[in-house]
Amino acid sequence: MYPPNLVAPMAKDLTDFGFESLSNPEEVIDAIENTEGSLLLVVNSVCGCAAANARPGAKLALTNEKKPDRLVTVFAGVDREATGKAREYLLPYPPSSPSIALFKDGKLVKMIERLQIEGRSAYAIADDLKASFDEFC
Repeated sequence: MYPPNLVAPMAKDLTDFGFESLSNPEEVIDAIENTEGSLLLVVNSVCGCAAANARPGAKLALTNEKKPDRLVTVFAGVDREATGKAREYLLPYPPSSPSIALFKDGKLVKMIERLQIEGRSAYAIADDLKASFDEFC
């Protein structure tokens, strides 16, 4: 587990942008199973690709005309139980942080794993998300 003062700015990067932080399994279940419409989930991380690519890509994607109805995040290495529960909804994809998932009426419709985040620009990630928003939001 990471010290709270270390990760606070990394978490705030998304929560200040409108993402709701989910900190326990019950909040994850409620968000995914009870959100009508679309939900974007970011599995946040302390790694450099989260800071340089995943978080900026997710935020850039939200400039799209169509966007998810709800924005949520869990923090790997911080919200251990919430992250574990979120990963159950991301199956069959293996645990990956950072990662970004789009749900439509509780069903996973788009998954961007760490291997699709590392080495790609925030703009490329945003473009992938925008195409998914146009299709599912």
